[in-house]
Amino acid sequence: MIYNPEKLKIKDEAMRSFIDSDEIWNFIKKAKVTEKRVTEIIAKSLSKKRLTLEETAVLVQTKDASLVEKIKQGAKKLKEIVYGKRIVLFAPLYIGNLCKNNCQYCGFKEMNKKVKRVTLEEKDLTEQVKALEDFGQKRLILVYGEHPKYDANFIAKTVKHVYKVKSGNGEIRRVNINAAPLNIEDFKIVKSSGIGTYQIFQETYHRETYDKVHISGIKKNYDWRLTGLDRAQEAGIDDVGIGALFGLYDWRFEVLALVRHTNHFEAVYNVGPHTISFPRVQNASNLSIDEEHIVNDEDFTKLVAILRLAVPYTGMILTAREPENIRNEILQYGISQIDGGTNIEMKGYTKKSKKQDLESEQFEISDNRTISEIIEELIDKDHIPSFCTACYRLGRTGEHFMEFSVPGFIKRYCQPNAILTTAEYLEDYAIPRIKEKGYKMINKIMKDFDKDEKLKIKILNKLERIKKGERDLYF
Repeated sequence: MIYNPEKLKIKDEAMRSFIDSDEIWNFIKKAKVTEKRVTEIIAKSLSKKRLTLEETAVLVQTKDASLVEKIKQGAKKLKEIVYGKRIVLFAPLYIGNLCKNNCQYCGFKEMNKKVKRVTLEEKDLTEQVKALEDFGQKRLILVYGEHPKYDANFIAKTVKHVYKVKSGNGEIRRVNINAAPLNIEDFKIVKSSGIGTYQIFQETYHRETYDKVHISGIKKNYDWRLTGLDRAQEAGIDDVGIGALFGLYDWRFEVLALVRHTNHFEAVYNVGPHTISFPRVQNASNLSIDEEHIVNDEDFTKLVAILRLAVPYTGMILTAREPENIRNEILQYGISQIDGGTNIEMKGYTKKSKKQDLESEQFEISDNRTISEIIEELIDKDHIPSFCTACYRLGRTGEHFMEFSVPGFIKRYCQPNAILTTAEYLEDYAIPRIKEKGYKMINKIMKDFDKDEKLKIKILNKLERIKKGERDLYF
């Protein structure tokens, strides 16, 4: 059941709006940019301390090219300090595109009669998951339209089914969710299915713009959406993902609002968001938006670097909405997760034709490379591909994850687990050329562990076990 928030009385103050537009704009307008101040702010971030709204405002107002370059290089250095060289890979899987909302930027809007409405049945779901497993995927994010059919029980049922599907050595080890806000009891049902992160993107934190682009439907209620992940936290889902759709309103405002959302989680739940996403508006069937705030590539690169500096411990997701050249450029400035081999058409992973069908997609993707091509590209650029899911299964989530990630200790687990999951991919799915490149990369990276001989021996031992056929080994 989809609940009507207008009829609910939310007594908990933690679940009331915490975004003050005037406050955010005051920080932006009053920001004083100097080389000394920008340098001090970057240094604070490199000490792994989250930035304040005032400090973030200084960075978003920085326009001098040399200072912007300092921001980008600071973000690059910080990412390596906290997470190392690894890049986590995942794939989105659309479960159903029925929707009761009319959002101007979305191809799935209810008023769009051109879109082909599909909900995956169990047989369809099995086929899609097997196809993804045969590509080597281990992590999925399931995406649902906002419709009464896709209630908590439906979501939980699909999650459990995905975990049961196996193909050869393939298995999905972690399922994340992108779906509508729920009430606390329904979030508990979804949690019981064993999900990882629950994502809810506010789209735009600017209330007037939000009202303008959401014409009708459940999603039109700004506060119900804004407080959705508070209810998830209250239900025990301590890994949550936030995001804004850049291009709906001024990007500077959205960046500060994301930091403000992070502040809220830390203050109320003592845990920040597990991930931050920053998709840009892309072409979609029946798209209808004001283009005044479309974000150019230069500003997009800058805002990604600023977000990395602003929230050092949080995973940052860059999706296939962006073209290959932009992804390769921005990857170095703080990204920790990307999707690969992405197909967002309904039943798209078993489709034979590579031609995109905009009437079957929520929006148009720009990076159509296969997972194999992306892994080879990552290896060539000295990134470590990772399918790791260890933190979820060892309880390193929420507050416990913060204990490791905030001071930068998480890197001790990320690098070894990235190596092990890369080795699994190389053994099970890689063509000979990529397998050779992959093991050369692993041998090179192993030198990083020379100062920790005990850990190095443990990693090498697990690598040998993987080569002999064992799977799912991690730290």
